[in-house]
Amino acid sequence: MKCGMWVQNASLYRANLHGANLQEANLQEANLQEANLYGANLNGASLPEANLIDANLQNASLYAANLQEANLYGANLNGASLPEANLYGTNLQEANLYGANLIDANFYGTILIDANVTRTILEGEDLTAWTQYVDQDSEVL
Repeated sequence: MKCGMWVQNASLYRANLHGANLQEANLQEANLQEANLYGANLNGASLPEANLIDANLQNASLYAANLQEANLYGANLNGASLPEANLYGTNLQEANLYGANLIDANFYGTILIDANVTRTILEGEDLTAWTQYVDQDSEVL
């Protein structure tokens, strides 16, 4: 079931959206800082320039989501599924990507300074644009 919701520039600061169906929602420039999106369905959602600082996206599904230039500083993406996601210019500094599925995601210009990429699943990416930011002690699969 598709959401198709349009909430551009919405303020959802600290919103509890645990398990919400936001498939194909337009959340461009939305403020989702510290929002709880645990297990949410954001497949195909449009989140360019969204504020997701310290958001909880653990076990969320973001297949083919557009996160271009979104700010996910300190976000929890533990176990999140982001295959084919657009992470162009996205800030993932200090984000927790432990065990996240990032197969075929677009990483061009992505900031991963101090991000936890331990056990992150990668396949089919050109990593030249972000490998300089990865902690050398992290385990990437």
